[in-house]
Amino acid sequence: MTDPRRGHAALVRLLDERGLLSPEWRAVWEQTPRAAYLPERIWRQDPDRCRPVTTAEERAALVVSDEPVITQVDDGTADGPGVATSSNSMPSMVARMLNLLDVHDGQNVLEIGTATGYVAALLSARLGDRYVTSVEIDASLSAQAERFLSAAGHRPRLVVSDGAHGWREGAPYDRIIVTCAVRQVPYELVTQLRRGGVLVAPRVGDFWCGALVRLTRDEDGTASGPFAGTATYMPMRSHRGTDGTAPDTSAPRSRTTEVPPQETLTPGFALYAGARLPGVTLVEGREGGRLRVWVQDGRGSGAVADADGTVTEFGSRSLWSGVESAWREWDQLDRPADAEVGLTVSSAGERVWVRARTEEVDPAAG
Repeated sequence: MTDPRRGHAALVRLLDERGLLSPEWRAVWEQTPRAAYLPERIWRQDPDRCRPVTTAEERAALVVSDEPVITQVDDGTADGPGVATSSNSMPSMVARMLNLLDVHDGQNVLEIGTATGYVAALLSARLGDRYVTSVEIDASLSAQAERFLSAAGHRPRLVVSDGAHGWREGAPYDRIIVTCAVRQVPYELVTQLRRGGVLVAPRVGDFWCGALVRLTRDEDGTASGPFAGTATYMPMRSHRGTDGTAPDTSAPRSRTTEVPPQETLTPGFALYAGARLPGVTLVEGREGGRLRVWVQDGRGSGAVADADGTVTEFGSRSLWSGVESAWREWDQLDRPADAEVGLTVSSAGERVWVRARTEEVDPAAG
């Protein structure tokens, strides 16, 4: 069986070797073992389901791995396996987000999504309990996190509330970290940042993937900043998507495409196309071992694109034509990578831009 102390030390060493830990953060991670923030019952994600971890050997290995540990399924209403609804996140992803957050001594930090309390523990060990507030919508999860934190000697402020609204009573904050995926960054969070304050969040896109974004509050009350790599997080409860209307497959139309599906699977294009084609979902998969992507708009239209360049469309809207148009525009912009795409959040909503706001990405009609 994996020795917990050696396993934790090896995990911290791995994060350090990847350049994810400053000396200050390494000291914090070394004194904050992940195992102390996990409930008795945990799951791991298999391709199509959550599978309970039932042996001590598997648990010990999973806890010190760079993998997420699922800690709740079906919002705690079922015994599972079911849909994952809370987890202790992949350690390397947590370290990435904390690096982007760039905290300094004496700063006031708000976390959205307490979950097991692990990120709150890391922040408390780095800054001190009185500088950390963590909001969780699920009262049972918040109570569990409080037990874990208290046992480790930490007492940050824990709040049971909808994190989409932040926690105005503790504002203004120097830093806000969102540890659940949002479809749009709530402007209410931006209003709770000091000028110059930083917000880090995983923003989920319908179009293939989600990505981290790092926003800085500007003088005019907006917040802007670049995307910073892909990220997969469970959605905030109020930001969960809906399936909509399935494609009407009664009259399929087939053709070839100038944009094979593999050309669509880059984070930069996903961010650009997601802004141009709001509401259009792209999913990657395999058919007979070969790449295939599906797109649909939740309003009865869809398309399937195969690796050989064959496209089959359904419904009244030519969705793949929209993908092709977005791809041509992205190509003409010299294929900006995800780090060259950014976001501005204001009271009027969100705007996606390319290369320091030189190109605004407007939604396409359709």
